[in-house]
Amino acid sequence: MLPARLLRHRLILIPVVAAAAVASALSVAAPAAAQSSVNYVALGDSYSSGLGAGNYSDGSCDQSANAYSALWAKANAPGSYVTEACSGATTSTVISSQLSALSASTTLVSITVGGNDVDFSSVMETCVIFSTSDCVSAVNTAENEVANDLPGELNSVLGDIAADAPNARVVVLDYPDFYDLSKSSSCIGLSTTDRTDLNQGANELDAAIQAAAARYGDVFADVRSAFSGHEICDSNSWLNSVDWLDIGDSYHPTASGQADAYLPVFSANAG
Repeated sequence: MLPARLLRHRLILIPVVAAAAVASALSVAAPAAAQSSVNYVALGDSYSSGLGAGNYSDGSCDQSANAYSALWAKANAPGSYVTEACSGATTSTVISSQLSALSASTTLVSITVGGNDVDFSSVMETCVIFSTSDCVSAVNTAENEVANDLPGELNSVLGDIAADAPNARVVVLDYPDFYDLSKSSSCIGLSTTDRTDLNQGANELDAAIQAAAARYGDVFADVRSAFSGHEICDSNSWLNSVDWLDIGDSYHPTASGQADAYLPVFSANAG
């Protein structure tokens, strides 16, 4: 018979050893946290690179740490993330200089494109600098390009994305309305006619983008309602108004526009 002192020692040791054994078994049974299987590539123009949102890198492409793609990657820790989005990109430059980032292992793609194909930045500058008749004429020219040329250009880029990333979910985002027309009468700057024409041009551009996404079975992510109440002329706009010191920022989302409009819309459609 064991001495009382030794018996007490063994009775204390048994639950400790048992607990250690259970912990060891659990650690073997529980798999290590698997790395995310999402391989994400962000493509497109300045609305995807984050121009207007500050905190830039990559020189002339104006890639911002505040862009929706970077914010999404930071929050979701995908297996891989790369942005090729570049300020000034068109459908043809996306094809020539961005699609090399895609592969069969890419599972998620985002893109904004089309605005530069119809030279919409020049249209907006015309409306800011010149007369209402010049603005109307410039918008009409852009709308003709949207109707006649842009569908084929969008077909090219979305078709190439499908070929280069056949296993990816492709989220095609659009552009916001620029002005809250209900506040136009008390808003300094362009005439209501100019603002109405710019919004109309943006909406026709968005409709062409939506139709192209549908043709390729891609996900269309509409940001317009997310910007409602935060357009130019609203007191808390998420869009940069005309900035004469840095005209390129004009009409682009601020950091809040990226974080509070583009990001939640993309997140809701990323799958």
